[in-house]
Amino acid sequence: MPDSIEDPPPADVVAELAGLSAALDRVVPPKAYGNLLVGTWNVRVFDRVRPAWRSVRGDRPIRDLSNVACIAEIVRRFDIVAVQEVRRSAAAFLAMMHLLGRTWAYLVTDVTAGSPGNSERLAFVFDTTRVRPSGLACELVVAPDRSGARPGGLTDQFARTPYAVSFERGSRRVTLVTLHVLYGSRAADRLPELRAIAEWLARWSASTDVWGENLLALGDFNIDRSGDPLHQAFTSTGLRAPDALNLVPRTIFDDPDPAARPNLRHFYDQIAWFPEGRSRMTVPFVNAGMFDFSDGLIRADDRQQLANRVSDHYPLWCEFEA
Repeated sequence: MPDSIEDPPPADVVAELAGLSAALDRVVPPKAYGNLLVGTWNVRVFDRVRPAWRSVRGDRPIRDLSNVACIAEIVRRFDIVAVQEVRRSAAAFLAMMHLLGRTWAYLVTDVTAGSPGNSERLAFVFDTTRVRPSGLACELVVAPDRSGARPGGLTDQFARTPYAVSFERGSRRVTLVTLHVLYGSRAADRLPELRAIAEWLARWSASTDVWGENLLALGDFNIDRSGDPLHQAFTSTGLRAPDALNLVPRTIFDDPDPAARPNLRHFYDQIAWFPEGRSRMTVPFVNAGMFDFSDGLIRADDRQQLANRVSDHYPLWCEFEA
């Protein structure tokens, strides 16, 4: 009979999770009374899962129940996590939610129609003992102006509709906006979406909308490198990522040395906000980082298989006072 996510994991999986937990302890700050931990993670093709605690090369899908348990172990370290690439059936995502338990909840979009949408959903997963939604949940749809033009030079809507949700922790309220920018056949294909989201957030944060305060943009923006035209478009209206995220690799295939092979370092994933002006972030920033799960912590034959078991992207996180 196939294994079930409700079955107790075997001893080797328990040991793997213990090692992963110890590694997380060394990197991610603990949840405390006075902090808020926000994460973002593109979990590659977060859809099907093999009903076995251990899969082997040649299995389809290769992602097994132990891999979902490892994903859950990482996610539970944060208060809120924006998750990209949740796919249509969301079977692995829902198995992760089962492991996180009854004190965890999620909000998820429908699937964006059309081939550019890649049958993906965007999700927020959150610890209800730490935060709660403050009322706003919306998808961002761009409307043309009187001339028919759309922000950023978009000719249509976003390939995957951005998703915004507002959360409260104590007296602090933040609005998180997540998206997964169209990759396209060339880098220039990404510019309109990057410009459009930067312009949208700038207008929103400068307005009198009560949910336009403390805006955080997070997700997979498919930015190649710091300072390139894609990065310039993303930061054109004042969005900035913390310095602590500017030198960390984004994917398990990136070169970890920023000086060695800069062409093998990417800026795909981001957590950014407006540090200055009327729209500035008023929730004090503490620290930021990423978690590297690729160094033998999770069983895999090679890095390509690890990408299919867990993800090719590392999770990023920011800590704020709350």
